[in-house]
Amino acid sequence: MARVIAICNQKGGVGKTTTAINLGAYLAALGKKVLVVDFDPQANASSGLGISPRFLKESVYHAIFGYVESHKVIRQASLTNLHVMPSSPDLAGALVELIDLPEREFVLKKLINRLRHNYHYILIDLPPSLSLLTINGLVAADEILIPIQAEYYSLEGLGQLLETIEMINKNLMVDVKIIGAVLTMFDKRETLSREVAREVRRHFPHHVYAVEIPRSISLAEAPSFSKPVILYDPSSAGARAYELLARELIAEEVDGQFSLLNSEFGTIVP
Repeated sequence: MARVIAICNQKGGVGKTTTAINLGAYLAALGKKVLVVDFDPQANASSGLGISPRFLKESVYHAIFGYVESHKVIRQASLTNLHVMPSSPDLAGALVELIDLPEREFVLKKLINRLRHNYHYILIDLPPSLSLLTINGLVAADEILIPIQAEYYSLEGLGQLLETIEMINKNLMVDVKIIGAVLTMFDKRETLSREVAREVRRHFPHHVYAVEIPRSISLAEAPSFSKPVILYDPSSAGARAYELLARELIAEEVDGQFSLLNSEFGTIVP
């Protein structure tokens, strides 16, 4: 049975899609069967994994409304064990179509529940807003991973996101847990990055992953080649960081404890 993890932050540009693509790729490389569900109408996760929305006849939009069976939408990515349920601009229209549906917040959850026995991990890439699409993604998940950019502006609205998650759990009677936060676009040479990291680790009320995702040219360039960084530049600092994040996530299941990672993005310390 899959762990279903929504990757969410209402602020754009904090590394949600980069995390969905590269965390999924490294989980797959480590032997886990992974499905990345692109639930953002911009479809960046789809294109970053080699699925162009321009040439799609069927996407997650068609699957959630039952226009096509889910297995006909899922595509094989460029890595063994890694599948994608791609998005397309059609998904933007779902905001209007969902309004009049009964249990409109549970449409994606019903789809995910039909698929979760086929995977170890299902990662949901959500849009940078608190729309009905985002609520569907949060309700469909078991856990939420929050990427936080190492800048002060990224902290604004974080409290609102936590309140929204709490409200969803209460009003929709679900039990979605915040698995933790991961710091992204971190530059250890910059005082600002170090200060933000310190503030997040001191005040964020949930787990903060040990690894910090650095600013990396390779992470920025890889999507233009429609590849995860493991295939574009596996020796880069960004690639090593996402490998360690994947290992830390897996380690949670192995012994119920969070792994300790060395400061140079080297190996996991048992």
